[in-house]
Amino acid sequence: MFRLLSKESNIFSVPAYIGFLFLIIISLNILDIRDIDYFSTGITFMGISLGYFLFNKIALNQFSHLPLFLYTIFVICFYPGNLDLGLAFTFLSSSIILLILTSQNDQLRKSSFMLVGAILAFNFLVFPASWPLGVFVIFHIIGTSGRVGLNIFRLIFGIILVVLSYFGVMYLIHYTTWDKHYLPFYGKFEMLNSYFPLYVLAPVAIMLIFSITDHFKHYNEKSPISRYKYTFVLVFSLAQLITIIFYMGYHYEYLLLLALPASIIISRMLRFLPKYWMQELGLWIIVFTLVVFKIVNFV
Repeated sequence: MFRLLSKESNIFSVPAYIGFLFLIIISLNILDIRDIDYFSTGITFMGISLGYFLFNKIALNQFSHLPLFLYTIFVICFYPGNLDLGLAFTFLSSSIILLILTSQNDQLRKSSFMLVGAILAFNFLVFPASWPLGVFVIFHIIGTSGRVGLNIFRLIFGIILVVLSYFGVMYLIHYTTWDKHYLPFYGKFEMLNSYFPLYVLAPVAIMLIFSITDHFKHYNEKSPISRYKYTFVLVFSLAQLITIIFYMGYHYEYLLLLALPASIIISRMLRFLPKYWMQELGLWIIVFTLVVFKIVNFV
């Protein structure tokens, strides 16, 4: 199976994966059709669909089927059938921001920071836990932009426009109460009473750690482009991980935020394993682990 998934994908692959995922989402929702939030489900589906196009943009996996397959499995296993509207917006906005930041058109990318700021501000207003995404964008500008001050100004200007519009609307409808949940790290961080069924995902977590460790072990052997793109994925993963650690609790659908970067990181790890049997075994361990996690949550 690993050899089949290692073949190069083509332009017809992405619509096929999106169509398959659409059928899965419909199947999950039809079990409880009266409680479907069609708006939230539609936004989630758009965010997931955009994720497929990001693999070709980031281009870390030789355009193979493997990351597309892993991404599909991650989404199926972490998607509960319906998402909170704020989390759905975060999933979509993350995909849009990544599409902009990974654009090959330098002029388009550099001129879009005001739009990125507006998206970040709107997403923060509907889902305050998404603030680490803004930190990721700032680090990205500092690390890649030749005109850091100007681009940060564009980003902040986009944020200000949306925030002022929001405050203006709230003032007109006489909603003047400040919600403290908009402050980062508001409230006391509480450890989970039980990590079941999270520890079922231990094999996947171990593979992620091994892959990241191996990356830094062979860091100097990689090309500058590969190092840049991998660092980009890791910083994005860290931003999403902060949201998960501090805000997830028992809402395991937050793990969807790591579906894209985890697919890239693990598929690269599998591709560089020295033996074919290791690659095949690793793939099946991931699939089995995610299926067990889904069954445990479903039951």
